[in-house]
Amino acid sequence: MRLVFMIFTMASVGLPATSGFVGEFLVLMGVFKVSTWLAALASTGVILGAAYMLYVYRRIIFGVLDKDSLKNIVDLSPREIVVFAPLVILVFWMGIYPASFLDMMAVSVDNLIANYNVALLEGGVTVATR
Repeated sequence: MRLVFMIFTMASVGLPATSGFVGEFLVLMGVFKVSTWLAALASTGVILGAAYMLYVYRRIIFGVLDKDSLKNIVDLSPREIVVFAPLVILVFWMGIYPASFLDMMAVSVDNLIANYNVALLEGGVTVATR
């Protein structure tokens, strides 16, 4: 259970080779194209979020267990391992080879941007590009 929790915490923090890294990187690159200051602010938020997640992980995993009723809980059952294994694989797959997911979304994103640009042109605003 500790390993699964650590993997999902590291993905949430944005550790390279996990799905969280790809998401944070794409968002920060997009923001950087618009504003360097907003990208710096967003990066600060990423750093503070990572510090908080690591603090929470340390408190939960290495903290003192006070309740006697919780001391009898065993680690993951085989059923829970079967449930978590595909999720862990997806976390690493998205982090190592994100193109397999991004390619599927490319058509929808292009349509979204095209519709957005049409709406901007109708309103007399400059056009956004991908």
